[in-house]
Amino acid sequence: MNVADSQRVASTLEQIGCQGAVRVEEADVVILNTCVVRQSAEDKAYGYLNSLRSLKAQRPSMVINLMGCLVGVKSSEKLKQRFPFVDVFSPPSDAGPLVAYLTQDESRQLEDGEVTRRFALMDDGPEQVSALHLPEAERGRLVSVHVPVVLGCSHACTYCIIPYRRGVERSRPSATIIAELRALAAQGVKEVTLLGQIVDRYGKDLPEGPNLADLLRMANEIEGLERIRFLTSHPNWMHEELLDAVASLPKVMPHIEVPVQAGDDQVLENMKRGYSAEDYRRLVEKIRARLGGGFPGVSIATDIIVGFPGESEAQFQNTYDLLAELKLDVSHLARYSTRPGTVADRRMEDDVTESEKMRRFRLLEDLQENIAAEINARYLGERVDVLFEERVKGRWKGRTPTNKLVFLESQEDLHGKIVPVTITWAGPWSMQSRLA
Repeated sequence: MNVADSQRVASTLEQIGCQGAVRVEEADVVILNTCVVRQSAEDKAYGYLNSLRSLKAQRPSMVINLMGCLVGVKSSEKLKQRFPFVDVFSPPSDAGPLVAYLTQDESRQLEDGEVTRRFALMDDGPEQVSALHLPEAERGRLVSVHVPVVLGCSHACTYCIIPYRRGVERSRPSATIIAELRALAAQGVKEVTLLGQIVDRYGKDLPEGPNLADLLRMANEIEGLERIRFLTSHPNWMHEELLDAVASLPKVMPHIEVPVQAGDDQVLENMKRGYSAEDYRRLVEKIRARLGGGFPGVSIATDIIVGFPGESEAQFQNTYDLLAELKLDVSHLARYSTRPGTVADRRMEDDVTESEKMRRFRLLEDLQENIAAEINARYLGERVDVLFEERVKGRWKGRTPTNKLVFLESQEDLHGKIVPVTITWAGPWSMQSRLA
């Protein structure tokens, strides 16, 4: 989501006459787009922000814009007091305050803590500066682009800061999204990923609006687009119609990202996830039955948090056992970190030590490496279609329909092309290939 926001900010600034700078030291305007989903991300944002202080002292005319989840959708007065050298504070997905500052449009300044959203990147109003064009530096180069379709979140898991920083769940109009996808295809984009904190809930807040399955059907008809993905799903909202759409639409890739977060029912209840480990197990079985359980079948990625408040050794073992049983393709692992203002922060003690969190993290990491190696070994000698995105250290880098990372040594120009290859080596995190 932050990558998509940053691309749209750059595009918006280009439309009012700015050009991208190669080095931050040469820039007249610096936008620091921030994430606070974990403490490490927030610490990184603060560290980089402080590094800009000396640049601002050397060049007082430099405009510094702090943007994103660190600012959030509410008042930024405390941040203004802490970082007086920052010129502009922008909520997530909103270029309005920065454009207002740069154009000196006083009528567009903050009013009672709310931004007048003429230039809001996702507001889709008639006065919006068009965000349909990729930034100049990326135009014609990017093969795969992320497109937000649901902003914010209203689910409020007890550990999650997103609802407090990105606001309530709201779906973007389908006509706007489809227009953007057509524009991206016209700029050479071959693959799009539709984004939402709970992307399966797309359209539920739109009166008689389409749902995600409908949106996928519309996107599937766009000429020039070759592949469509979506993330992140939620076990409670992944229904039959959505799986049917993935199964029947040729451009929608067989890759599902659906976090479990924990494999113990009590921990899941404390997280306010709304399902049990058995519910998740049945969902995985349903996905595989509908989208294919054999090779290559469907790939499934999950998220897991270790060391949630109160998580015992036995409860962690339930998570370990569930992952070992289900053998999912990818597990995005995180050690729990307290997020100020969340329910877990207010009501639960962070009582699992950092060393114990790391131990549990490493156990799952090793388990997932073995699972991924076992799954990927099935690709050896097989022919698969890969969409190649770019050259990396002399090799072409691309992905299979199931989102497996593949490298290929070739002198041909494969940028943006879907090419059949034969897998010659398979590791847990990537594969190597030759032209089929």
